[in-house]
Amino acid sequence: MAAVAEVSGEAVAAKTLDTKPTSESEINVQVQELVAMFKKLNPLAKEFFPSSYPNHQNSFYFLNNGQLSPNNFADTNKPSGNDFYPNNRRRRNNYNQGRRRLNGRAFKAQREDSIRRTVYVSDIDQHVTEERLAALFSSCGQVNDCRICGDPHSVLRFAFVEFADDHGARAALELGGTMLGYYPVRVLPSKTAILPVNPTFLPRSEDEREMCARTVYCTNIDKKVSQAEVKNFFETACGGEVTRLRLLGDHVHSTRIAFVEFALAESATTALSCSGMIVGTQPIRVSPSKTPVRPRVTRPTLH
Repeated sequence: MAAVAEVSGEAVAAKTLDTKPTSESEINVQVQELVAMFKKLNPLAKEFFPSSYPNHQNSFYFLNNGQLSPNNFADTNKPSGNDFYPNNRRRRNNYNQGRRRLNGRAFKAQREDSIRRTVYVSDIDQHVTEERLAALFSSCGQVNDCRICGDPHSVLRFAFVEFADDHGARAALELGGTMLGYYPVRVLPSKTAILPVNPTFLPRSEDEREMCARTVYCTNIDKKVSQAEVKNFFETACGGEVTRLRLLGDHVHSTRIAFVEFALAESATTALSCSGMIVGTQPIRVSPSKTPVRPRVTRPTLH
């Protein structure tokens, strides 16, 4: 029947287009025939949708005995009513872009606030630890973070000190010229924020916080030095037992790092004074650890 309807429709259209109207009554008859033919068309048929439209072959409704009904595949892939209108998709895209802009503005505002609360400290003696530097600036306000950077071989290094508020950062500027070690430090407003530590590495419980108090972070370790030699060095220098040691390195950097956990917190405090001592051929740098040494997770072997 559909084929007959299509043939008859084409015949009517051909007849209508080929025959030249001679009077106004004939024109009206032809218009009525065209209107009747177009009424039989299904505007929701798949041939009326572009091929680029997703799932156009199995997601739309077709006429069934004059009524709309879903095809066999419409149960699982039936689009929502708003998907037929590009304006709604454009509105959703604008909403997502606006939300990303808001998140970007919030991140920028948070970063600018962190910069205002941070000072840049230079000309730091190589024997000065992060703990000692933070103790110097603690008189200006609460210190949230302290990072010493630079070449450990150099006698002059730099650091970033972040305070809990910008009042502490402004007060810290007055400490410029203070003798720390063998050199007077320079204190300037920072132009960058301290990169935060990955929260997954931070202590998650009271036991891990207690482990952090017994752990030190050691850098600039000679690659020729073994893990046993590092452990023996700290036990000899600090007079305390090393319960866990993680020595890390790669093929890119010329030195390695280590997390050293002691049995007692007093031994970890003593280990901070080992910064600058020669281990192998390099002077190491020791600072308090911000992360505990977690035991390695062994995966079961499948047989």
